[in-house]
Amino acid sequence: MQVAGKRLGVSTTILQVLPALGSSGGVERGTVEIAEAIVEAGGRAIIASAGGRRVHELTRVGAKHVFIPLDSKNPVVMYNNIARLSALVIQEGVNLIHARSRAPAWSAYFAAQRTHRPFVTTFHGVYNSANFLKTYYNSIMTRGARVIAISTFIAGHIRRIYGLPLERIRIVPRGVDTLRFNQKQVSAERIISLAHEWRLDDGMPVVMLPGRLTRWKGHEVFIDAIAHLGRRDVRFLIVGSDQGRKGYRYELESLVERNGLGDVVRIVDHCDDMPAAYMLSDVVVSASTDPEAFGRVIVEAQALGRPVVASGHGGATESIIEGKTGWLVPPGQATPLAETLSRILAMGADERASLSRAAISNVNQNFSKRVMCDSVLDIYNEVLNE
Repeated sequence: MQVAGKRLGVSTTILQVLPALGSSGGVERGTVEIAEAIVEAGGRAIIASAGGRRVHELTRVGAKHVFIPLDSKNPVVMYNNIARLSALVIQEGVNLIHARSRAPAWSAYFAAQRTHRPFVTTFHGVYNSANFLKTYYNSIMTRGARVIAISTFIAGHIRRIYGLPLERIRIVPRGVDTLRFNQKQVSAERIISLAHEWRLDDGMPVVMLPGRLTRWKGHEVFIDAIAHLGRRDVRFLIVGSDQGRKGYRYELESLVERNGLGDVVRIVDHCDDMPAAYMLSDVVVSASTDPEAFGRVIVEAQALGRPVVASGHGGATESIIEGKTGWLVPPGQATPLAETLSRILAMGADERASLSRAAISNVNQNFSKRVMCDSVLDIYNEVLNE
């Protein structure tokens, strides 16, 4: 990965802290990507976490991983982690600490105080702030010299709930790997293989809603919209792991059967080849009933030139150019979603090609991994230069 000329000072060492590296979520992916950017920019990247299957990716990009039980919320463990992190900072000559999650951030904050190192945080989502204790616990993510918000929506949330001064907030949207999510990199064989695996009929349009099976992702709204649409010549995919939520999966399967949609709807488990899944789809949907902090799915789909339709709140409103790269619909309402799907499915080849070009350009200019990494390196240099 090229870092577009961004540089760090000679031997500048950045420590990122997060709970663990076992997931494929945005926190973990972003940590690895920034570690790679640090190394490419001439610095040293150290990551402290409780480990996980993505540790090998850090080794591959030239970063160092140190095991510390930062996934624990036990107060005694969190307190002991302060000393562990402080020792690591001194031993490795760390210049700046970057915290990406609340429990590790508490330990990292006090380690930064002890060792007189600057402290930066990334605010990844809307944390539950139902009471004073929760709000106070969450507030650690606002104590950075700079607080990185992954969308303007999240920046507004930080300002509204925690009263953080605007001058300490930096908005850096999540970045998509435009080499991996690239039409030219997805072979026809991969697409055909996935179509066979999911028992899709040749020649029929495909509408996909990707995302883990959790209620706020709007799967029920999507199924209601399919019933309202009344198309038997389209195949609809719900793609995502239930992560142990067997009861919710059963609810969705029952809803499909009650609506007589068993022959047109497929509910499939986690997919390891999402670029091929997007390329297989004629429309990609995000029907979240709660606002997405960013909305990675709809940006990845645009990177591959797919038409997208999303609930019109949260981060989705910042990444979709209405009518040009996709459409926004009222959250939680099946009828407008069905009407928009009908309009997209009726698009001609020229209109789809124009939308595809605009969507890819939108991501390359505003939401690429390189743009994200450059922005974070700028923040590191800004803080270090102070």
